[in-house]
Amino acid sequence: MLRSVILAAARSKRVERLVEKAPVSRDVVRRFVAGTTTDDALAATRELVADGLAVTLDFLGEDTFTAEQATATKDEYLRLLAALDAAELTPEAEVSLKLSALGQKFDEELALANAREICAAAMKAGTTVTLDMEDHTTTDSTLDMLAELRKDFPTTGAVLQSYLRRTEADCRELAVAGSRVRLCKGAYKEPESVAYQTALDVDKSYVRCVNTLMSGAGYPMLATHDPRLITIGEDRSRWFDRSGDSFEFQMLYGVRPEEQRRLARDGYTVRVYVPYGTEWYGYLMRRLAERPANLGFFARALATKK
Repeated sequence: MLRSVILAAARSKRVERLVEKAPVSRDVVRRFVAGTTTDDALAATRELVADGLAVTLDFLGEDTFTAEQATATKDEYLRLLAALDAAELTPEAEVSLKLSALGQKFDEELALANAREICAAAMKAGTTVTLDMEDHTTTDSTLDMLAELRKDFPTTGAVLQSYLRRTEADCRELAVAGSRVRLCKGAYKEPESVAYQTALDVDKSYVRCVNTLMSGAGYPMLATHDPRLITIGEDRSRWFDRSGDSFEFQMLYGVRPEEQRRLARDGYTVRVYVPYGTEWYGYLMRRLAERPANLGFFARALATKK
């Protein structure tokens, strides 16, 4: 029921206007979204890089239904990469792409062409791209496009979600030399037939996937804010004799910034996922609708910097 209420609010322009004007909303946006413009993204990136952190930038917008919208998203990524290059912020900063924002849901060939152009611009700028993962219906399509892009851009990163039952097998396939794989828990509401339904089962899957990735020849990227899983990641890195630059931790912009800096001081690579753009309202509401428990997660993050 709560999910339905949140989704209804996400579609309401009246609610959106009210949320935009509320002081607490401005606090949430400033904390978890870098801003609306390319310049805002660059400013956040400079600050994070100066603190010894790496960055991956996400231009917000998932509901793309026309070729014009997909092209506009691609063009923003091209502007962003050119700006990062000019500001000498690469290779510390890369970009994350949602293929749905590039046309995946209505024209996979268009999405692949757009992604290829962005990957080429990233290579020219001295950085790379990671393909975000969305709900389970797009997993096969995303991994297929990943394989195509890696033919010309082998450093293109993948994202796998531990709540999907298939992910441990996907980790085994992708834990190869040169393969960058971000492992996260997953935030979408998925049916029991394809996804674990309890937090314990999702966490157990995450640990199994960490072991698979750490024991392989690839480059694991452990995306989590869970203190237990971070500790396990540190332990597994020692167990598999991983140097601090042979894997990385990843966390969201505005979430546990002190822990991000602590890990960086301890010699680990820490990459911050930085969203920006005018679609922040839809972004935050979708995160809540996909998993209403995220409401408490954001509230706790606002209350603490640890």
